[in-house]
Amino acid sequence: MAVDEDRLAEFLDRYIADLGATVAAGNVVIGHRLGLYRALAEGPATAEELAERADCHARYLTEWLRSQAAGGYVTYEPADGRYGMTEEQAFALADPDGMLYAPGGFLMALGALRAEPRITEAFRTGAGIAWHQHDEDVFVGCELFFRPAYLANLATSWLPALDGVEARLAAGARVADVGCGLGASTVLLAQAYPQARIIGSDYHDRSIELARKRAADAGVADRVSFEVASAQTFSGRGYDLVTTFDCLHDMGNPLGAARHVREALAPDGTWMVVEPAAGDRVEDNLDPLGRCGYSFSTFLCVPNALSQPGGYALGAEAGEAAIRQVATDAGFTRFRRAAETPFNFVYEVRP
Repeated sequence: MAVDEDRLAEFLDRYIADLGATVAAGNVVIGHRLGLYRALAEGPATAEELAERADCHARYLTEWLRSQAAGGYVTYEPADGRYGMTEEQAFALADPDGMLYAPGGFLMALGALRAEPRITEAFRTGAGIAWHQHDEDVFVGCELFFRPAYLANLATSWLPALDGVEARLAAGARVADVGCGLGASTVLLAQAYPQARIIGSDYHDRSIELARKRAADAGVADRVSFEVASAQTFSGRGYDLVTTFDCLHDMGNPLGAARHVREALAPDGTWMVVEPAAGDRVEDNLDPLGRCGYSFSTFLCVPNALSQPGGYALGAEAGEAAIRQVATDAGFTRFRRAAETPFNFVYEVRP
């Protein structure tokens, strides 16, 4: 075998970067759990000073801070041995309620990786692994990962991009938020449109339990309700708006879900489909974002879909053409991409 040394060196650089990033994920989650980023965002500190702020052991923090500085997640000043954060680092790492919170993705990833032995066996058998069978960090991390995008875009750009929907919400529309998980999207809808009446649904009872608590904590429980139900069985008819946020591709029977949505909508209602931004062809997604999508999909999306009746696994990187086909096959006649971000496409689907 003839090995090109330059190509090998290039691959080894990638390997070391990936190995370091993999192990560093655990450190990011530790920073999240212990509030270390929030503490450091208060101002530069040595390991000993941060230990006092965060009530942690300085020797552990020494190694943690060095790791974070090496990865570019915090800054280091050799002159005084202090670590700090730029405005951008603090924006992305220190505010769980902000419009970007990077640790959520790492929490979800580490939770998903705990299923590796079962995923490995599923490769051999083709069996599915349902969402509820994963570690709870998957559910909590998923909310932390997706909520910032909804907070930043839902009421400011996504809903305004839909024809006539915002006015109906302001006037008291009936909304079904399907596959709501822990209710981040449901609560944000209720906060933005106090006159609307919203019901969130998810097949996972633990998620619905947490969603009810989130709604109560946010003070919107009087206009939001939740039910344990699948996308093919959620209750109600005559909805002005049905939403599915980053979940259609996880379903074992997305066509059945789409047909049920059509039946549940009012004749002039709208289905808003939010899905990961992805190209229709494999070669369109061979980049860092596609790598994340395919990797999460291997551990979460495809196994969940294969665990459900239907045997239909779109996967996280399904692309617009696949989503359009589901909507068309379900009997919808109008489909357009209404809005987009670097991470999501928002589709407006109508009967």
